[in-house]
Amino acid sequence: MRFAPSPTGALHIGGVRTALYNYLFAKKHGGDMLLRIEDTDSARFVPGAEDYIVEALQWLGINIDEGVGAASEGAFAPYRQSERKAIYRKYVDQLLEAGLAYVAFDTPAQLDAKRAEIANFQYDAATRGLMNNSLTLSADEVNQRIAVGEQYVVRIKIAPNEEIKVQDLIRGEVVFNSSVIDDKVLFKSSDELPTYHMANVVDDYLMQISHVIRGEEWLPSAPLHVLLYKYLGWSEVMPEFAHLPLLLKPDGNGKLSKRDGDRLGFPVFPLNWKDPKTGETSSGYREAGYFPEAVVNFLSLLGWNSGTEQEIFSMQELIDQFSLDRVSKSGAKFDYEKGKWFNHKYLQLKSDDEIADMFQRILIEKDIVEDTQKLVKIVSLVKERANFVNELWAQSSFFFVAPTEYDAKTVQKRWKAETPAQMTELITLLDGIEDFSPVATEEIVKEWIAAKEYNMGGIMNAFRLSIVGEPKGPHMFDIIALLGKEETIARLKTAIENIK
Repeated sequence: MRFAPSPTGALHIGGVRTALYNYLFAKKHGGDMLLRIEDTDSARFVPGAEDYIVEALQWLGINIDEGVGAASEGAFAPYRQSERKAIYRKYVDQLLEAGLAYVAFDTPAQLDAKRAEIANFQYDAATRGLMNNSLTLSADEVNQRIAVGEQYVVRIKIAPNEEIKVQDLIRGEVVFNSSVIDDKVLFKSSDELPTYHMANVVDDYLMQISHVIRGEEWLPSAPLHVLLYKYLGWSEVMPEFAHLPLLLKPDGNGKLSKRDGDRLGFPVFPLNWKDPKTGETSSGYREAGYFPEAVVNFLSLLGWNSGTEQEIFSMQELIDQFSLDRVSKSGAKFDYEKGKWFNHKYLQLKSDDEIADMFQRILIEKDIVEDTQKLVKIVSLVKERANFVNELWAQSSFFFVAPTEYDAKTVQKRWKAETPAQMTELITLLDGIEDFSPVATEEIVKEWIAAKEYNMGGIMNAFRLSIVGEPKGPHMFDIIALLGKEETIARLKTAIENIK
């Protein structure tokens, strides 16, 4: 199996899913995963894009067996198409000699003029006789033009009105009429490089690719590729094709784009990406706080299902259960809220020690140093309320910093005229407790409330407001056990002095 992106910018999350499905299929069937960089379109090359692709796949755990980024490059090196220039010309010449391709000298201006002259112009059997190519020019003139360095392209010669059948592992047989396909450019003399279509087919053949799993947007190119295999005499070893459904906008109307992420506030790239041309930075799943295994799990179910109720899958479970016959033909809505849900689930699956270690880094950035054992306990109390590690601060900041302000709505609702006196009594009560464990303090405080016939909610809400500053947080007696008696009493005194 191969994943063959172009280094034209950040790897879109749809491309990540394509890579993932290729990886799952390859590993399910004992195959290798190959990364090939399709950089024949030199005009669209973006510096840093290749490294970005490699880093993104590594972060996600999509391990490359051979090719770019692999520990050992592999038997079919090189894997960058720009470095394989010498390989392709042989097969271009083979098509020319067989009369299955031809040389064309039409300039961009001439093509534009023809488009203006002929509505819905397509360079094909109906129009190629009107153009400047080796089918309309003498052999001597063609050779002379090439000899003096005139730029040209090589186009495939497609016979009109023939049926081309594409066997797709997801969609079944798809039939195209050859008349809808133009004589695509296969090679450009300007840079001595093939176009995507030619290089793609030659490389897949030479690298012994058994299956091509790619996005639905490549389905219209499939008949051209089938023809190239036929014209080159490789039909018997042509790979099997599978075209994946599109990732759709959250509302289902159209293909997911970066603008959708910007508009709705979610990443569409695996890692942060800074465009070298514009300087614009786009957010990535890694930097947004997602776990790679959560992203993999989330993406795997966008277009594929296991046929069971199971939703949480390890990579190995995905490999074991993945099959193309359970890939949908229709597009999958990108439910970014579901992505958060997956990350929440993976956060809960991690040990408190592991999460505490990650959270510790955030605290260090805030110049807070906390005892590891205490931090592990804090994490155990608040992690259920978080989707991401970086949300733990919002859920637990009161453990590290005493409140300096108090939620106005809660003050108005919960802080009554009698509250300061009740909180003063509570201070005296807490000060006399020797065992400040959650169980012991809860029992004593609740007995005091009952004996005094105070309102349980009134006392506990005012107590929480004093300690936390707002109506949130885990069980109160768990909180004060971690804060300790001295800090708890200090916060109660501050609240009494400052809340009016």
